[in-house]
Amino acid sequence: MTVTRKHTALPKAQILIEALPWLTRHHGKTVVVKFGGNAMVDEDLKAAFAQDVVFLRHAGLKPVVVHGGGPQISRALETHGIVSEFKAGLRVTTEDAMDVVRMVLAGQVQRELVGLLNRHGPLAVGLTGEDAHTLTATKHQPEIDGELVDIGRVGEITEIDTGAIEALLADGRIPVVSSIARSQDDHHVYNVNADTAAAALAAALGAETLMVLTDVEGLYEDWPNSDEVISRLTASQLEKLLPDLSSGMVPKMEGCLHAVRNGVNTARVIDGRVQHSILLEIFTDEGIGTMVVPDEQGES
Repeated sequence: MTVTRKHTALPKAQILIEALPWLTRHHGKTVVVKFGGNAMVDEDLKAAFAQDVVFLRHAGLKPVVVHGGGPQISRALETHGIVSEFKAGLRVTTEDAMDVVRMVLAGQVQRELVGLLNRHGPLAVGLTGEDAHTLTATKHQPEIDGELVDIGRVGEITEIDTGAIEALLADGRIPVVSSIARSQDDHHVYNVNADTAAAALAAALGAETLMVLTDVEGLYEDWPNSDEVISRLTASQLEKLLPDLSSGMVPKMEGCLHAVRNGVNTARVIDGRVQHSILLEIFTDEGIGTMVVPDEQGES
């Protein structure tokens, strides 16, 4: 007798099998994910992000999460009566503002993210760049109209010690890193752009992939004249586009460029407004953002 029972779960099995080549390719590889934008403030997106990261871990990858906290910092500064000011796309960070930044990143944003991940098991461990000398920085002075500008306690990463992160990964944990760095030359700390920190960590860890969540679909071909997204480009192609990018995209794309020029196989900017965008990007043919690859990969 022929069995004609309809297996309603069959499409699920097909989806899992479709992911097999990616599961094989990425198994045991480190993936650095920069958490930011709407994914950081919308409750449903936050929960979906946590599920994605835990899925990566259970699928045999080694995820590392790096986060900033722009919206939360702005709110907290306002509460403390401190005006938010930006120069060259970076937050001017006075001594008073730095105290608030540190409190928000390490005491609020990181704690919430660690809590969301740990709903799925004893996985996430939070640290800042201060811990175990993970990130060391000196004062960053951006150039505006040919002149160096003082923007306070904003740091430029000079050194990375991946020991603590690697120990956590070896123990099967998910490190969640706040983008604060210890100072190389005094006893204070620095606020470091989270895109930059994620890229530097990805390179130092020899990560397979850097993924940067943002609030756009990717890098646009000819914004604002077109909303066509560039799905793939080489480091050299990206370098040519950098001068014309909006100030918010510059640190993200500079981070991608730094990563692929320093041993990371792919760097991707993906739309954090799409639930499960990380899984769609890593485990399907239809990547949903912009992928940057080293020059030799793109030219072969």
